[in-house]
Amino acid sequence: MLLDDVAALLDDVAAMSKIATKKTAGILADDLAVNAEKASGFVSKRELPILWKITKGSFLNKLIILPFAFLLSAFFPAAIVPILLIGGVYLAYEGAEKIYEFLFHKNDTKHTTKGLEMTEKELLEYEDKKVKSAIIVDFILSVEIIIIALGAVINEELGMQIIVVTIVAILATIGVYGIVALIVRMDDIGYQLIAASNNKAGISKTIGIGLVNTLPYVIRLLSVVGTLAMILVAGGIFVHNIHFLHDLLHNLPPIVGEFIIGLIVGFIAFFVFKLIMKIFR
Repeated sequence: MLLDDVAALLDDVAAMSKIATKKTAGILADDLAVNAEKASGFVSKRELPILWKITKGSFLNKLIILPFAFLLSAFFPAAIVPILLIGGVYLAYEGAEKIYEFLFHKNDTKHTTKGLEMTEKELLEYEDKKVKSAIIVDFILSVEIIIIALGAVINEELGMQIIVVTIVAILATIGVYGIVALIVRMDDIGYQLIAASNNKAGISKTIGIGLVNTLPYVIRLLSVVGTLAMILVAGGIFVHNIHFLHDLLHNLPPIVGEFIIGLIVGFIAFFVFKLIMKIFR
């Protein structure tokens, strides 16, 4: 009987986890694009150690968020939406800042993925800055993932909520950063395939050369997709949680409405931040 109860519980957990994972599929895709962009641009030998730092930061984020999410759900559910909106403002700001820099300061940013123009100290500072930025963005996206997963099982008992949402959070981190690791190491996998072919024509060499040549385009594409993803996620947070905006944009395709709102919020936040910085300087 005990084994039957355990089996039934595992079946329920598996079913609920599947439903919750489906609900978070969209945000996980955005999370992948954002973090792949954040994890790129490092010296080749430092990519995996830095990605591991970000991954550990992501696990720590979820370790912090999960208890608060369950406590808020149980005792103060009204606080969840304001927290999401604050996170949305930050994501929109990040996206708007990247667009602004691309449009007006494209030639001012001169950093190389090989770090040839940086001293060791400058390189470490650059790495720390990107790691911190990646962990902050991950924190906001993790809040969104956990809240959506929690919403999918909100009518279940607290114990089931804890098990299912925790599983989704762990799978999200392992899945997203596992794929990111494969993306940023595409060129190394390609070089290994070329070496394994002994430089002779064949499928191994062809695939290896293809991976090496494709990586720069993948990174550039992910940079664009990551920026758009931050704006879309932010816009989605506002459209889905503010009824006025939802009603105002209901005639537009969802992706268009979310992009417009994300862009507007992002540039408002960006220029307000610039104004505040200028005043204090």
